[in-house]
Amino acid sequence: MIIPKADRLKTVKEYYFSRKLKEIRKMKDDGIDVINLGIGSPDLPPANEVIDKLTEAAKDKKNHAYQSYAGIPELKKAFAAWYNKFFGVEPDINEILPLIGSKEGIMHISMAFLNPGDKVLLPNPGYPTYKSVSDLVGAETVYYNLKKENGWYPDFEELDKTDITGVKIMWVNYPNMPTGAGASKELFEKLVDFGKQNNILIVNDNPYSFILNDEQLSILSVDGAKEVALELNSLSKSHNMAGWRVGVVAGDKDYISTILQVKSNMDSGMFKAVQLAAAKALELDKNWYKGLNKVYSGRRNIVFEILDILGFNYDKNQTGMFVWAEINGNYPDAESFSDKLLINKGVFITPGIIFGSNGKKFVRISLCTENERLKEAKERINEFVNN
Repeated sequence: MIIPKADRLKTVKEYYFSRKLKEIRKMKDDGIDVINLGIGSPDLPPANEVIDKLTEAAKDKKNHAYQSYAGIPELKKAFAAWYNKFFGVEPDINEILPLIGSKEGIMHISMAFLNPGDKVLLPNPGYPTYKSVSDLVGAETVYYNLKKENGWYPDFEELDKTDITGVKIMWVNYPNMPTGAGASKELFEKLVDFGKQNNILIVNDNPYSFILNDEQLSILSVDGAKEVALELNSLSKSHNMAGWRVGVVAGDKDYISTILQVKSNMDSGMFKAVQLAAAKALELDKNWYKGLNKVYSGRRNIVFEILDILGFNYDKNQTGMFVWAEINGNYPDAESFSDKLLINKGVFITPGIIFGSNGKKFVRISLCTENERLKEAKERINEFVNN
């Protein structure tokens, strides 16, 4: 390669799952049957009426033109109605910006509000993209601890003792990934107060509200939240539409218009047929989520059985499409356990260390695998433990 890569790429590595999937593909090419319990990509389809809407809309020749950067009115109204129905929040459509996935939103928000040298508060453990995007825009990262003894919530007393001079954004993620800790109104109130006291934009990444979770909460439901808070959401998990790349950021219209300044320079709008189908998905009633959770609940029970065989500790009340568990003293750390299990039994479980140092003794198991494969993984792990 004659042209050297940009300096900003020196701060980021290839995404862990990208590297691990290469290793798993190599094993499969060598004839090894690998059961991947690591990736949170839904294996179930969207609702039939959503697929039908996509097909119908794609046949209309008028829908293949460039679209508005800000999203079509039908989708914006659908997101607003969805927030009203399930979260008790009534955003104006000017407070809604559809995204090509919420991962895109993390980059857009960072580019809209961070200058090189600004600081960002990141959770440990937390979604690795918060760190990589912060590095790409030249921000300085400051970690705040999430720990088991504090219910995987921020320790606000510890935060008060932390030097947060220059911090402009705090990333939070409730219901939490990877720990499965649920959201609470009290937590969101504390976060909004913290943002106001310190002039920090609080961004809640909220894609797991509907998965094995009876109550949907939004940080925007807190009085005065829109002054200092934004919320990302997504159809990837809640509607089995991960590959469709449909997300949203909601918040005060001035924040939204600022983000749109970035977005409008980076894409030319989402395919209208996808937007119309997404609007149809947002109209689904509670029965859709109940059916989805019935499947995930059955899978989670098998994962609990796997963890019991391993002798790992876990909270049965955690939410989301993963199970977070603490390894026992038989293994020095979760990464060595994960590698040993993959090599010896062809089962991949995500080590918590990829989410931060506070995940060193934890593993995360995805529920995006059908029952038969989970049962096969259970048999292999039983052999792994007893041989």
